[in-house]
Amino acid sequence: MPRSRKTAQPARPLETPVPTAEVRGHSAPTLKQEKIERKAAKAEKKASSKKAEPGLATPLVALPPAELTGRRRIVIEHVAPAIDGGEFPVKRIVGDTVEVTAAVFGDGHDQIRALLRHRPAQANAWDEIPLEFKENDQWGARFAVVAEGFHEFQIEAWMDHFESWRHGLQKKVEGGAEVHVELLAGRELLRETAQRAATAGGAADAKALEGAAESLVDVNRSERERAELALNPGLQLLAERYPDRSLATRSQAYPLLVEREKARCSAWYEFFPRSWGEQPGEHGTFQTAARILPEIARLGFDTVYLPPVHPIGTAHRKGKNNRLEAAPDDVGSPWAIGAAEGGHKAIHPQLGTLADFRRFVQEAEKNGLEVALDIAFQCSPDHPYVKEHPQWFKWRADGTVQYAENPPKKYQDVLPLNFETEDWENLWLELRSVFEHWVEQGVKIFRVDNPHTKPLEFWRWLIADLKAKHPDVLLLAEAFTRPHVMYRLGKVGFTWGYTYFTWRHGVEDLTAYVEELTKTEVKDQFRPNFWPNTPDIHPPTLRYDGRPAFITRLVLAATLSSNYGLYGPVYELCEAEGMEGKEELLNNEKYELRWWDWDRPGNLKEIMAQINKIRRQNPALQQTNNILFAPTDNPALLAYAKYSDDRQNLILCVVNLDPRSAQAGFVNVPTGELGLGDTAPYLVKDLLADGRYLWRGARNYVRLEPWVCPAHIFRINKEQRREENFEYFL
Repeated sequence: MPRSRKTAQPARPLETPVPTAEVRGHSAPTLKQEKIERKAAKAEKKASSKKAEPGLATPLVALPPAELTGRRRIVIEHVAPAIDGGEFPVKRIVGDTVEVTAAVFGDGHDQIRALLRHRPAQANAWDEIPLEFKENDQWGARFAVVAEGFHEFQIEAWMDHFESWRHGLQKKVEGGAEVHVELLAGRELLRETAQRAATAGGAADAKALEGAAESLVDVNRSERERAELALNPGLQLLAERYPDRSLATRSQAYPLLVEREKARCSAWYEFFPRSWGEQPGEHGTFQTAARILPEIARLGFDTVYLPPVHPIGTAHRKGKNNRLEAAPDDVGSPWAIGAAEGGHKAIHPQLGTLADFRRFVQEAEKNGLEVALDIAFQCSPDHPYVKEHPQWFKWRADGTVQYAENPPKKYQDVLPLNFETEDWENLWLELRSVFEHWVEQGVKIFRVDNPHTKPLEFWRWLIADLKAKHPDVLLLAEAFTRPHVMYRLGKVGFTWGYTYFTWRHGVEDLTAYVEELTKTEVKDQFRPNFWPNTPDIHPPTLRYDGRPAFITRLVLAATLSSNYGLYGPVYELCEAEGMEGKEELLNNEKYELRWWDWDRPGNLKEIMAQINKIRRQNPALQQTNNILFAPTDNPALLAYAKYSDDRQNLILCVVNLDPRSAQAGFVNVPTGELGLGDTAPYLVKDLLADGRYLWRGARNYVRLEPWVCPAHIFRINKEQRREENFEYFL
């Protein structure tokens, strides 16, 4: 049977969700639908309350409908990968191989055939690949995804009567039994197969099958000769082309979301364009900010993330350091979106025009950078939505609008949208149009602010619709919230999510958290994006532990996860002074213009560039789920290995988590998993400090002084070479 072929199916367009249409895996309700459902439920309740008429026998369990005929004998269970039984799409990257497994079995001892069927969701035909039997009713197959967008796969299996007959005939021939009746049965099976071949247009194959059928009852041949013809492998292959699938069992279709390579590996640099004027105190523009793009590219980043670029409201504007009263020259928070100049589709006039923004995006592309734009669905009291659509907001008993709160934090300059409004359909459509507007300006990456404070079903609808039209769009969920909510955001379609990495510091804490993300079912639904800092978060280790802590957290973010980002130039300048009793920095750029001496002594720019170069040159660091933690005998040392798919690129990271003291100990390298052997020598090169060492076996010694460098990033040469031969590393 061919390894892959297409089978025609009735046309089925991609289910592009809108508020009134079916969304893959669920239905987005409308007011009309809700009324229909309530009416149907009421009628059902009324019907069930009626007493049965005497003399009418009612079966306890109804027979299955015709399409679930009892003649189907195959059971398909435990299909993987699947999220919540196939309710949500599994995430993959273009070029990935999807490995599918399932339990497939039936009654009795008949032979089973099973196929893996897959296709892009909008396609009319399926690609089919035979499933291979593993053991204990487990079957498996794999396929590569080569295009972005939504895909689906399913399992189909049936009792193979021809192969069951052939299997039984083989046993009887080997046992010396008479097979006259079996040969008669074989003739009928081959005739039926010939009919299917003729229907499928295989006239030559149909003729060959008819001839084979008659040869089984040819009296001019001995029974043994006829049995040998029946068991001929060529006949088996011919019959396999035209199986009887009329009673096949099919699983449901399981969804996949396939995204571009950027989703697998990215390095983000966040900065405020307004702080990059031509001189201190001057409000920056897209034109003046564009001058730092070449340097961001030189540092090895591939994504430039901009906070909101829209007009900022004046009502309840915050002053410096989040003060409630703003001075006349205070610029306010970019997240207080909306003013007389416009809302979410407008540009802050001091930054420039929409044309200036497009030129900024183009200049970033020339430097190998993509622009990620912040989308924050909240409004300043001055936002046009407040006057034009007051029904989209919550109004308090005193007639004022409810501002945003995240106790103990208060955001008096921000009004949350009311997603429980009766006008929710128009609200959804308007918010979708915000994304569409910025896609038209050339933006394909979005960082979404606080998505966990909006309905999860809204995101499910919006992302499915957006990706159906623009499969190359990627979204980062900024949601520091409860795990179930964060993972649900991944399920509904967000490409990446912020994580708890920012607050994880000890060996046990980091190991347990990373293994939760990479070794459980979470890995198929949630892609972590590690950030050591943000404008709002400056954890204690960065405030109090100095330059070594900044390097340590940078190494961890960039090597534990293949997607990471940081807020700069705060980070490379090791800015550490924080607000009293809060996580935020003092003189927070979120509320004021800053002037950065980017090249002042002690900056981390070169080590930052080196780490990003190491990531680019080593495929092992371009994935997240390929991590193996290596035990050490020192609780201050965290060690872990990463490997490329072909095991040719091996990386071992050892990090001193104590930023104030030198730490030493033995690392137990996972030599078996890395293919190094138990006693064979191998060379390691420190890609950060350029040291070279000859190691042997699993147990090896390291010492790290944080004031020199708090981490090793070793590349391992698993080939056995002489100690002095280091050409591999040059």
